[in-house]
Amino acid sequence: MRSQLSHTYEDIISIENLLSAWREFLRGKRKKPDVRDFSCFLMHNMSKLRESLIQREYSHGGYQAFKISDPKPRDIHKASVRDRLLHHAIYRQLYPFFDRLFIADSFSCRRNKGTHKAMSRLQSFVYKVSRNNTRTCWVLKLDIRKFFASVDHEILMAILRQYIPNKDVLWLLGSVIDSFTSTGPGKGLPLGNLTSQLLVNVYMNKFDQFAKHNLKAKYYIRYADDIVIFSHDRAELEALIPRISKFLRERLKLELHPKKVSIGTPAAGVDFLGWVHFYDHRVLRTTTKRRMLAAIKERPGSDQINSYRGMLTHGNAYRIGRMIYCAHDYCGAPTFDTLTRDSGTQSPA
Repeated sequence: MRSQLSHTYEDIISIENLLSAWREFLRGKRKKPDVRDFSCFLMHNMSKLRESLIQREYSHGGYQAFKISDPKPRDIHKASVRDRLLHHAIYRQLYPFFDRLFIADSFSCRRNKGTHKAMSRLQSFVYKVSRNNTRTCWVLKLDIRKFFASVDHEILMAILRQYIPNKDVLWLLGSVIDSFTSTGPGKGLPLGNLTSQLLVNVYMNKFDQFAKHNLKAKYYIRYADDIVIFSHDRAELEALIPRISKFLRERLKLELHPKKVSIGTPAAGVDFLGWVHFYDHRVLRTTTKRRMLAAIKERPGSDQINSYRGMLTHGNAYRIGRMIYCAHDYCGAPTFDTLTRDSGTQSPA
């Protein structure tokens, strides 16, 4: 029998859950003007939100759109403080339940997971499949076209109904999901919502289970829409592509990105999460270096520099990190040509 969410609508909208959600939401945002304004009348604003939820009169507001580079350009849509508080309240109750259903090798937007553990897992699979580099290891790399923008609302709600018996919780989730559309009516989730991070994993868990149980993909990793599958047999991986494409198209209404489906070996480098991975080391992707430089030029503060230096410790990029540090402290922002020339690495674009 499929697991069912035991939390009720009242658990989500309780004043205790809303207050806990507010404390979590506040982290790193206290000085934001909209957060300060909401905080000045916190209990009044929270009571109004709760009352609208009790009366089933709640309606999700609109979004403020802006662009970021993280590392590639992305369109972010930010909801109001009131709505983001509710997102946190929903997330607090739903995340523990759904996280238990996910496979171990799904790494995006999960506690105790993340990019660094995904990259370490990739390296461990390379060693296992290649038997410590004694036989050829093939890697199928897949990417989904317009991932967040293509999530189908009806399919997502149908998946949620399989696990959530409470009609009021489903109504609330439907209000949040239908508050945003992207590529067409009933399509897309906003990148800025905390709930979106959970919901896309719920959506893609259907594919994860298909990959593990139907495709029998033992060495499989997914981070958001970046997917890698390992095998010692190239033909085996080639045979998986049409089956994967059919499942995504028919069951989830998603399409593989035609220019981002490839089969290669770690000897040639596997492009995954901003790094190019080889058998015994990894180097920054060239486009990642360019974006890093552009971000440093735009925001040359110490926080930005320290963030990138921390990221660089996870690969063979000591010289690049050292040059960024020295250039920031003494010489201004480094040039891309200087970074690539002195890095001692050559990575594909």
